[in-house]
Order: sequence, then structure tokens, then C-alpha cells
Amino acid sequence: MCVLFFKEGMEGTSSLLLEKGKEAGISSFVLLPVATKAENVRSINNFILDEVKKHEEFFGFGTLHVDLGEQGFLSETDYIIQNGLKGIKFHSDQQKTAIDDERLFPLYDYLQDKIPVLFHCGDPVSNLSHPERLKKVLKTFPRLNVIAAHLGGWSLFEEAVYILKGQRFYYDISSCLYFLSPEKLKSYIDIYGAENGLFGSDFPMWNPVKEVERFNRIPLSSAERELIAYKNAERVLNLI
Repeated sequence: MCVLFFKEGMEGTSSLLLEKGKEAGISSFVLLPVATKAENVRSINNFILDEVKKHEEFFGFGTLHVDLGEQGFLSETDYIIQNGLKGIKFHSDQQKTAIDDERLFPLYDYLQDKIPVLFHCGDPVSNLSHPERLKKVLKTFPRLNVIAAHLGGWSLFEEAVYILKGQRFYYDISSCLYFLSPEKLKSYIDIYGAENGLFGSDFPMWNPVKEVERFNRIPLSSAERELIAYKNAERVLNLI
């Protein structure tokens, strides 16, 4: 599965993202970093801030790490918000910290009614980002603005829909378009609601040009396609 997943992997540079994005008809991009060590958090956040300043097409999320400790990650959250980053990204499997690790609960509580949190969801080799863990967080922090990546559970699509159906959250369809038929994707979108969906290319894993082509094959109405392509993102990122 890993060989297939990286089949379209590209060099993850800003210039290539802008080039391929222009070719695909994408005008704006959200940068989603991950820190695997606490000591790298601030430098990574500053790198994202620099990229956002250089390129008007870019919006950025910040990264945090549980090893910063409660005061550390609350302080870094303030830094992220004050400097205009639009959210926070967690990748439980890369960061070796479960979505529902209670050391993160003070942060989730602090973030309620503030900027969104995007979770990588679903992994074939661990359960740290399992949709059941996400569901626990959603129920415990009902005002936390959550984006669940990969339809709420990459490699666990059917299970994720069963577990998360009816919960309040946004989802993205990144790294899903290659693996699911247009009709199957439409069925999942119908369950979760097009008004909650977000397009994502997951660059540099996938070529944005091909991802847009795949997205356009999903049998959506014009209104549904616009919601997922950009209108929901404008709302969740507080751009309108």
C-alpha cells in the first residue's frame, strides 16, 4: 500500500506547488506542517509564517507537540493566533500521540470557539488516529472546530463513516480520490454533507492537477462542488 500511496509523490517546494496549482486552476493553498519534536515547533511555525508572507496565495496552519507541556503549547497557540495562522495541524501517527491523549485536553478546551484543528485520521499501522478517538474528542469538546482529514479515516473509510456519521465536524477528501470511485466518494459526501467537505490535494504526495481532475469526476451538483472546492474553506478559515 505504501508504494501505491507515494506513486505520484513530488518535490515539496513552494515553487512547484504554485506551478502545479496554477496548472490545476487552484488559486489558494493551506500549508499544514507537522513537528515530530517539541524543540522544532517554533522554527517550523516561523517557516510557515515566512512562506505566507512571501506568497499571497498561501494560508498557513501552525504545529504543536505534546512534549511542550501544557503551558508551552498554550503559549505557542497564542503565538500562532497572534501571528495570523489559520489553524493547528496534528498528525498523531507521526507525532506518536493519540488524538484523544488527555494531555492535549487543556489545549482542545482552550481552542474551543477559536481557530480550527485539523487531525490526520486513519492509519493502517496504528490506531492513534482512529475515528473512535476523534469521536471522543468531538463529544468532549463540542465547540472545538475540527477538520478530519481523509474522510475521517484514511484506509478505514467505511468504518469511519459508520463511527462519525451525525457528528459535527468538517472533513477533507485529500488522499482519497485515488483510492475510491467517484460514486463511492459521492456516497460518503452525501452522508457527511457537502456543506462540511473540503477539497485537498495532499501535495506533495499527489499531483494537484490530477487531484482536481479526479474531484471533477465526482457526480456532484454545481452547488456541492463549489462548497467543497472553496466556499466551505472560506468559512472554516474565517476568510469571509
